[in-house]
Amino acid sequence: MMEELQREVLKICPVCKGKEFNNVLTCEDYTYSQEHFDIQKCILCNFHFTNPRPDAKCIHNFYGSPDYISHTGKTQNILDSIYLGVRTLTLRWKYRLILKRKKRGKLLDYGCGSGEFLAYMDKRGWEVFGMEPSALARDRANQLLGAERRLVEEKLEDMEHKKLDVITLWHVLEHVPDPNKLLTDLKLLLADDGLIYIAVPNFESFDAQYYGKYWAGYDVPRHFWHFSHSTLQRLLSNMGFAIREKIPMKLDAFYVSLLSEKYKNKGKHSFIVLIKAFVTGFISNLKANRNMNYSSHIYIVHHQ
Repeated sequence: MMEELQREVLKICPVCKGKEFNNVLTCEDYTYSQEHFDIQKCILCNFHFTNPRPDAKCIHNFYGSPDYISHTGKTQNILDSIYLGVRTLTLRWKYRLILKRKKRGKLLDYGCGSGEFLAYMDKRGWEVFGMEPSALARDRANQLLGAERRLVEEKLEDMEHKKLDVITLWHVLEHVPDPNKLLTDLKLLLADDGLIYIAVPNFESFDAQYYGKYWAGYDVPRHFWHFSHSTLQRLLSNMGFAIREKIPMKLDAFYVSLLSEKYKNKGKHSFIVLIKAFVTGFISNLKANRNMNYSSHIYIVHHQ
């Protein structure tokens, strides 16, 4: 059973230092607690965030569900099977994104989950390192990489190597309690010509607008931050980074729509639900071809 929920209140916007916020939505935690959490926006810069949120002592509880597949790697239902299938496809795609810009070197996967991406890159000659706060996922990752080589650590401070060629954050930045501190720390580890790949959901996408409080990309309270292109760009600039490229993650529109339909229909699966999700994902990508607001994007960034 989950211990009593303790919440902390964000009082200063991490992007612009604003102190006035408005409520935008109230969303349910469909994955674990069924608690409700507010999403607010900064009046000055329009940055969106979950506020209040679980404090540092109890946030780990919200990753304890067997449904949180990125940590467990186990399939419970058809959506899990789809997730694992998509993940297998995207491993090669991510590798090619990196290979196109960096042929070989040192790579840190920050928030590496159960380590599949690290293992994929390791087999292709990269010197890989991982950081993962979840003990369950960390142990799975180290087993996958080989018991004789402990390459995944709990905290960034545990890593002594520096001057990394590539750092990846695949849907991780939205989970980090203090994005400014993390980006500052990663900047010190990044080689002068190094690249950081940051994948985040986009609440300005069509599927986000369509599903509203049911949109799986909000994933409260595990997602502290909810990014748009403009707010992420400003955050990165504040930390001394520039965006080199912005790449759409088109498959995310379909998977996120499937999850959102599940939440909207109180966990029910049906052929009609699958069709609705596919149509919504298709429309979202179609509209994004014109306005570049896909369900998720990968931002490739470098030192300013």
